[in-house]
Amino acid sequence: MKANELSTSITAMVEAQIPTFIWGPPGIGKSSVVKQVATANNLAFIDLRLALMDPTDLKGIPFYDKEQHQALWAPPSFLPREGEGILFLDELNSAPPAVQASAYQLILDRKVGEYELPDGWAIVAAGNREGDRGVVYRMPSPLANRFVHLDMEVSVEDWRDWAFKAGLDERVIAYIGYKSEDLFSFDPTKNEKSFATPRSWEFVSSLLKSSMNDKLLMETISGAISKERAVNFLSFAKVMHKLPDIEAILSSGNGAYPEEIDVLHALATGMVMAIRQDHSRDRMDNLLTYTLGLQSEFAVMIVQDLQRAGFTMEEQPAFSKWVGKFAYLLA
Repeated sequence: MKANELSTSITAMVEAQIPTFIWGPPGIGKSSVVKQVATANNLAFIDLRLALMDPTDLKGIPFYDKEQHQALWAPPSFLPREGEGILFLDELNSAPPAVQASAYQLILDRKVGEYELPDGWAIVAAGNREGDRGVVYRMPSPLANRFVHLDMEVSVEDWRDWAFKAGLDERVIAYIGYKSEDLFSFDPTKNEKSFATPRSWEFVSSLLKSSMNDKLLMETISGAISKERAVNFLSFAKVMHKLPDIEAILSSGNGAYPEEIDVLHALATGMVMAIRQDHSRDRMDNLLTYTLGLQSEFAVMIVQDLQRAGFTMEEQPAFSKWVGKFAYLLA
């Protein structure tokens, strides 16, 4: 499933309080999707890493109750006591079998020891696949049968939409639009220390804001996405100086039209980000007017990115001309 499809499915599972397990390779944003679902639905979010726990950490510690003359379990403080939310069990299949076993009752019966999960809370878990070369344990059949299992896949379109909203560096967004295969390069058959994932590209975006010199930046970015991709990305980033004046285009609707494909990708991303940061009827109309002279694939890319961001253009004077020229590409 793509991220947006996964969000819809998780939302339905949370509403029905059906335990859900998300499978996927490392770094593709499994936990981010679950957290976004919680935020979008005004739900609390608790992230538990069971791989770091002992069996008693979840069930609690036994103690002797003098009044009742019996042993009771003192539940851990990190489990929710009230309200509504998502209890996220991340890296569940990386936890030792004894810890996974301690989660059986919580997942199926919504209680463990003396503790009972409040009615407003749902359980979602996630983990890497067994073939991803991570530290994972085969999930026992009784535990697996307690979940609805969903597989997450990488989608460039979904990632670009998220990256715009998250404010990632426009050079990163433009590069992935230009070379989409570099968004995710993990290969479990190779013993690579650094490889490209949505998570590592987020690291790159943060590194670009640092004050490192070019040499250190190259070496550091290489440690996030590999040397080859770092060279390609930084070479691409240098084309940004070839861009026409984006603000002038949005102010007038006129401007030069680059011919290089990499520059066009950077231009398309830059204009979408500029509109998202400061949009008005006139600026939108000037953008649409300018795209009438762009290569068709980039004119369509810009409008689709704006539509995914929630912008409507039907009432813009220039949109009828845009539709007349490019609508056949949307069929």
